Amino acid sequence: MAETDLGPARRTTRRIRVIASAGIVAAVLLAVLLVPPLVQLDQQAVDLGAKLRPPSWEHPFGTDDVGRDLLLRCVYGLRVSLLVGVVAGLTATVIGTAVGALAAASGGWTDRIVMRLVDTFSSVPHLLLGIFIVAMFRPGVGPVIVSVALTHWLSTARIVRSEVLSLRSRPFIDAAISGGASRGRVVVRHLLPAVLPQAGLAAVLMVPHAMWHESALSFLGLGLPTHQASLGNLVQTARGSLLAGDWWPTLFPGLFLIVPTLALAGLAGAWRERINPRRRSELML
Repeated sequence: MAETDLGPARRTTRRIRVIASAGIVAAVLLAVLLVPPLVQLDQQAVDLGAKLRPPSWEHPFGTDDVGRDLLLRCVYGLRVSLLVGVVAGLTATVIGTAVGALAAASGGWTDRIVMRLVDTFSSVPHLLLGIFIVAMFRPGVGPVIVSVALTHWLSTARIVRSEVLSLRSRPFIDAAISGGASRGRVVVRHLLPAVLPQAGLAAVLMVPHAMWHESALSFLGLGLPTHQASLGNLVQTARGSLLAGDWWPTLFPGLFLIVPTLALAGLAGAWRERINPRRRSELML
């Protein structure tokens, strides 16, 4: 294929990817918002006579080991995991943006001390630090959000600091300082608005990452209570069924975790190319 033919083909592929990702995200949002109030079923209702039934018209995703409808449980689990991902991702982005902007705008010893602290926290694996944080509280949504937020702001801080340092050398910043603007005014009026697209992109990428960490913590028994539906809990409780040959209690919660996170990553990739088309480097969150 000629080089000139690659451009339209790539644009078409990118457009299809964005449309598919947006459709999946829209379907996920509709499911988590509309299914619980519209479907008048108790997702905790136990029916031992219907336990571990394979997918059928009555139960499209089958039932779990105590007879609960797996489709309804997956929707409720995705709802909880998405809540943790969004709140933790936004909180981590706000913390990282504030720390990165403060370090770059202050410069000197403040910048060096803040970034050495960031390096220190980064040297500890996210999951290990998250386990240490949630272990100090009772299992619940709040501790998981705090754990994920406090362990995932570091990359955002580095990204924002890098952007602010590059902006500090721009002529409009020199003009604002020469005009008598204070350092705080320069940060609020000029630097922060300029880094908001990068911070927003970091927040979008943080959501699926936070969902995976919530699922990992719940799978290890350190996240949400075992009776509360979350994707990590559903996979954890289905381990015995998988060893017995019942594949559906593990497959469908796993798909509910993988497919939405891939869709969010696809939208984030399109956003990254739109705000900075000349730089294709990945944001390693």
